[in-house]
Amino acid sequence: MKPLIGITCNYDYRDEIGSVSHMGIAGQKWHFLADNYIDSIERAGGIPVMIPICRNMETVKEMVAGMAGILFSGGHDINPQEYGEDAKSYCGTIMPMRDRQDVDLARYIINETGKAVLGICRGIQILNVAAGGNLYQDLEKEGGFGHHFNDMYPMNSVSHRILVNEGTRLGKILGKETAGVNSFHHQAVREPGTGFIISAVSTDGVTEAIEMEGSRFVAATQWHPEMMYDSEEQQAIFRAFVEACRVK
Repeated sequence: MKPLIGITCNYDYRDEIGSVSHMGIAGQKWHFLADNYIDSIERAGGIPVMIPICRNMETVKEMVAGMAGILFSGGHDINPQEYGEDAKSYCGTIMPMRDRQDVDLARYIINETGKAVLGICRGIQILNVAAGGNLYQDLEKEGGFGHHFNDMYPMNSVSHRILVNEGTRLGKILGKETAGVNSFHHQAVREPGTGFIISAVSTDGVTEAIEMEGSRFVAATQWHPEMMYDSEEQQAIFRAFVEACRVK
């Protein structure tokens, strides 16, 4: 059977989502997810299932019990309070309700289950925070790095290159020491959390991928492989993830 794979949803309490789409009224809250995540999992042989924001964490635990793997998707900036800091003026929009569930879910999945895990963009940051790591609230202002929100490019285009560390899971998946990726972020991993190693960096030294030590598939990218739908190289990440879910 194809493995069931949960994908975390975006969440927004603001009226704009409904008013712009002409589907809602004032005061509604929204759970939503870009199609690229769903499509990438389905094409790789998995059955995608969206994980909404719930009021009770026990509900979420029961929901994911039958899932073979979890994909932590992209979205808003993470509340810096989740890693012991106050939000600076250059931190972006925060959705505390989603942050709390995603961090709790990541800790539960990593520490109390054997499920495979893939994180993308915000997802790499969630996994890192859940493991006790921290983030740059803004790469340019706090880290002195270059601009990494390269939305001047189409989403499936290469905007910069990464350097892949030898011997890592990511290195085995990609089969090379360097690769071209897209880039749509202004935050990133500062210090890796407990049990995680850096598996790739950008040419200016920003952490672009992390993975958990050991044989279990728990890995994450700062770029968006799901948006690079026409790249066999990038889609190999999803195939490896789904295969790991099959084994589980």
